[in-house]
Amino acid sequence: MPTEAAITVSQLNRKARTLLEQGIARLWVEGEISNMSRPASGHIYFSLKDEAAQVSAAWFRQRQRGPAIGFKNGDRVLAYGRVSLYEARGNFQFIVEQMEPAGEGVLKQRYEALKKKLLAEGLFEEDRKQALPALPGRIGVITSPSGAAIRDIVSVLARRFPSVPVIIYPAAVQGDAAPGELAVALQTAIRRNECEVLIIGRGGGSLEDLWAFNDETLARAIADCPIPIVSAVGHEVDFTICDFVADVRAPTPSGAAEIVVPDRSDWLHRVSALALRIGRIGQRSVEDRAQALDWLGKRLLAASPEATLRRQHSSLRENRARLVAAMNRQLLERRNDAQALRGELMQLSPALAVQRSIARLASLRQQLATGAHDALSDVRHRLALLGRALHSVSPLATLDRGYAIVKNAQGKVVTNAATVQSGDEIRASLSKGELVASVTKVIDK
Repeated sequence: MPTEAAITVSQLNRKARTLLEQGIARLWVEGEISNMSRPASGHIYFSLKDEAAQVSAAWFRQRQRGPAIGFKNGDRVLAYGRVSLYEARGNFQFIVEQMEPAGEGVLKQRYEALKKKLLAEGLFEEDRKQALPALPGRIGVITSPSGAAIRDIVSVLARRFPSVPVIIYPAAVQGDAAPGELAVALQTAIRRNECEVLIIGRGGGSLEDLWAFNDETLARAIADCPIPIVSAVGHEVDFTICDFVADVRAPTPSGAAEIVVPDRSDWLHRVSALALRIGRIGQRSVEDRAQALDWLGKRLLAASPEATLRRQHSSLRENRARLVAAMNRQLLERRNDAQALRGELMQLSPALAVQRSIARLASLRQQLATGAHDALSDVRHRLALLGRALHSVSPLATLDRGYAIVKNAQGKVVTNAATVQSGDEIRASLSKGELVASVTKVIDK
């Protein structure tokens, strides 16, 4: 009997799949395609093989990029992906994430490595690139003399600016000898120093066809070239190392020709505009000089003795008019001052002061009489009020109400019955008259 619990086949395959996917990182695999199938799902299933072994591969539809449909049995490819295990059948397989032709893939790796190297050295920096001349006196073209590129360049240059001469520095643009020939042609152009701008390039092609322009030696020669260089290799979508190190990159050879020279019609238009502008400037200059001449003539006439006499005569008339006006103005001011003084003198006259004093005395007399009458009326009213108030608190008023004031023989007011005795004589003062009485009985309460 087993000492450990058994696992299922599904569990075994799952463990194997986990170990494979975790133990082997994503990698590139080179091999030949065989047994390719394309089911309706869009996924691609095939085998990758070499001389000694093969492995099943799956390239799922959502991972496919580019011309995947172009791959076929017998193609040698570079496949990038991860190893895995199809659990349902226990099949070891390679899951493809990216695939490209083997030869081109190697070249791309070399291309990217060189690009990264030169970029790190600063050969692609914009601040080291040279500006192209506005209108070069002579243009050099480094390319194959029998290729389509030179025909396109010459045709465009003849159409845009035919007066600029073109010098061709022949070199192979494809094959193993091409990088060396291109570098030699570039050195020849530098040594002869007869062109103000250079175009290096060729027409379109595959990566292998354009590979000469990814050569490191050629790239460094272009970067060090003292003459501005336009790189025009392939079509607009093609990029080579020469494109990055050149001073300007053109999308096509025809585009390079359009970049290095201006359009003749534009220049003719600009020349016409400049000529018109120069004519206008000259016309304005002539007009300015004519105005200056007229001004100087006027100054000369103004400085003549006759003009001086006319100015002095005119100045004399103006001064005489100003003098008369000033005298009339002063006379008017003196007349106004005299009238003002006459008014002030009238205000200071003794008769006017006496009249004002009499009027003021009458006013004061009236105010005194009115004030005295008002003061006496006020005193009478206040006296009446005080008399009524005094009468209200007078003992006589109390006596009028039936009361009496009792006094003893000594004339002191008796307020306590205990101070008198029977037989004492008392006097009672009434409202009218007095009573003399004798005390017959004393009641003390």
